[in-house]
Amino acid sequence: MGATLYVTDLDGTLLSKEERVPAYSREKLNRLVGEGLLFTFATARSLLSAQRATDGLNLNLPFILYNGGLIYDPVARKAIFHALLEEEWKRYLLSVLREYEISPMVFGAVGERERLAWHTGRESYGIRRYLQRRAGDDRLFPTQREDVLLDGNVFYFKCIGPAEQLGRAWDLLKYDPRFICIFHPETYSSDYWLEIFPRAATKANGVKFLKQYLGAERAVCFGDTSNDSDMFDICDEKYAVMNADDWLKAKATGVIGYCEEDGVAKWLEEHFRKPV
Repeated sequence: MGATLYVTDLDGTLLSKEERVPAYSREKLNRLVGEGLLFTFATARSLLSAQRATDGLNLNLPFILYNGGLIYDPVARKAIFHALLEEEWKRYLLSVLREYEISPMVFGAVGERERLAWHTGRESYGIRRYLQRRAGDDRLFPTQREDVLLDGNVFYFKCIGPAEQLGRAWDLLKYDPRFICIFHPETYSSDYWLEIFPRAATKANGVKFLKQYLGAERAVCFGDTSNDSDMFDICDEKYAVMNADDWLKAKATGVIGYCEEDGVAKWLEEHFRKPV
């Protein structure tokens, strides 16, 4: 049998409620990677946020970021794949969100610099909380100018706020074939997130790309909620943590331990075998 690629979600799956990889998982995964485990993650997080959360993990495979919007090679220190929103699309999205009085964070890049832009003074409580936890991040770009909010290459809109408000926009946008729209409760608070990507930006496409890029024949994934669903659809085996949504458990090959109890690391420790 050929090589198997193992891909885990981060929040609610590999990470603890402190948004870190627990010490036990870190130790076991580093040992397994040293023994030949092809292991990486697929997350909605940015590169900086994901690297902070996984600090101490000795990973050398590309990371799937922004739910598949960007794939980054930490060895070469460069993006090897990205999916962008076309100019017309991003302006349409901003107009729809404004109609529902939603002020998004807009993720993209201007030149070589990655950027997280938002209209200052219009932040929801959830967005203020999100930004406060990222103080000092050199991607942050507050602006009051609509004409520069969408500058450059844009690949992701993130909205945080009450479920009812965001749900109205989701009810409209989820039918648009140009976009992937994910609407789900925030892992660490009572807010909801509405995440919008171009149709090509999915964890599933990210896993497919990495399988080909790495020459792997099979893929096994781990997850807990809606933004892992498409990844579950294309992997040879898929495992939901015990704290996962019930409907995702129903799609899974099996259910493993809780994220707070090192479920992913313990499963891998039991099932991974060194390549011969």
